[in-house]
Amino acid sequence: MRISAKGRYGLAAMIVIAQGNYDSDTIPVTAIADKLGLSKIYLEQVFSLLKRAGLVTSIKGAQGGYRLTREPSDISVYEILDALEQVLFERTEDSVLEQAPAVEKAMRTTVFTPLDEAVQAHLSAISLEALVTSAGAQNENYMFFI
Repeated sequence: MRISAKGRYGLAAMIVIAQGNYDSDTIPVTAIADKLGLSKIYLEQVFSLLKRAGLVTSIKGAQGGYRLTREPSDISVYEILDALEQVLFERTEDSVLEQAPAVEKAMRTTVFTPLDEAVQAHLSAISLEALVTSAGAQNENYMFFI
């Protein structure tokens, strides 16, 4: 499975937003772009898709930015990637249905459908909150004072 740059960057941006207070903090796209080292223009395109999917909302103005529409624990990785990826979760097309329907059925029932269901189940089980927790655990900066 190959996740596009849009999917990877969107997931990273959602983690950055979720690191704040989901119901009051708005984070400008420039701050997210700077933190992740990404293009502001590209992230605006990503946020357009996330907003259309109802995962983020935007506030205009000097104190504006983006924020989550729900708590990070209520947003799954599947929802995020589904909003951003155009072909990742599409049903596999028929290959040999007309000439060999039994072969097509065998591939679909034994390979394609179980694989699609397993990917969806796995990504649905991972919350945005779990990613925030994991990112925090891996990026702890310890300060020692003497």
